Amino acid sequence: MRLGFLMTNPSPTPSRPVAWWLFLCCSLLLIIVVLGGITRLTQSGLSMVEWKPFAVFPPLGEAEWQAAFLHYQQFPEYKIRTIGMTLDDFKSIFWLEYLHRLAGRIIGVVFLVPFLWFLVRQKIDHRLGWKLAGLFLLGGVQGIVGWLMVKSGLTERPDVSQYRLTAHLGLALLIYGLLLWTALGVLQPRRLIPMTSLVLHLWSVLGLLVLTLLSGGFVAGLDAGFSYNTFPLMNSQLVPEDLWIMEPWYTNPFENVVMVQFQHRLLAMTTLGAVLLLCRWGSLLPTPARAAMMLFTAMAGIQVMLGILTLLLVVPIPLAVTHQVGAFVLFTMGLVTVHLLAVQPPSSL
Repeated sequence: MRLGFLMTNPSPTPSRPVAWWLFLCCSLLLIIVVLGGITRLTQSGLSMVEWKPFAVFPPLGEAEWQAAFLHYQQFPEYKIRTIGMTLDDFKSIFWLEYLHRLAGRIIGVVFLVPFLWFLVRQKIDHRLGWKLAGLFLLGGVQGIVGWLMVKSGLTERPDVSQYRLTAHLGLALLIYGLLLWTALGVLQPRRLIPMTSLVLHLWSVLGLLVLTLLSGGFVAGLDAGFSYNTFPLMNSQLVPEDLWIMEPWYTNPFENVVMVQFQHRLLAMTTLGAVLLLCRWGSLLPTPARAAMMLFTAMAGIQVMLGILTLLLVVPIPLAVTHQVGAFVLFTMGLVTVHLLAVQPPSSL
């Protein structure tokens, strides 16, 4: 079989079904983000102590459940944190991690099967074909990173590495962003035009947003949201004293709970301020771009409020998950806005 994107002269125009398939994959990625957030917040991620990439079925029958539970009991999390838990308790955390992993496999199938079908039908050209093949490989890498993250918690310290957790989150954001940007381009083929100050500002805002989201990964990895549950002050101080108490000094932004929470607050407020500055261009924009920018600005305010409430209420799970998903929604709105402003249909040039 000769794959379409490897042929010598294929020049098909990607069809609308290709775009909607990519948007479906984006939606499934958001579902995985939700499941990942719930799994992390309920401390369910270390319940599956093996990685079997092609395994689909959970334990079947009482004997298999008992075997899985006994295997879990051999690791430090049970001995230190959950000793005495019942089989039913184990099942409740196992199912969350299982669903998270299963969702990853499902999106792999939902991506690969239509991809091959579109290739055979020559609905995808060279360039798009290679892009999508690269995204599929990134998805495989994400599975490996996810397991390495879990493996980091199967040690004497039963907590996953905040570095690996943030890498897992960041790679999810990268895959999602590339997939969404590709889908937008397929839905409405466009070509790039010269950058304007507004477009450059928007890209800068998106960069700040990504940094804020990654800093949130360190907050999650260190459980920093359970400390200093006041706002805007931290321990009655605008700038807390213990920001640089760790040695060597460069570990503080990644391992010092005080610094990690402070920098997340600072990045969030800086990002919100940068988004609000975009409003000065609002009246100059055509209707679609103006509407997108208004939604982006409103969502930025909502996301900051979600973060503050999550902190003040000491990280209730529904609110914390909403805050995590809100970051991806805000990123989506920002990317759509950039797409509307940074590119232009060929017919209108």
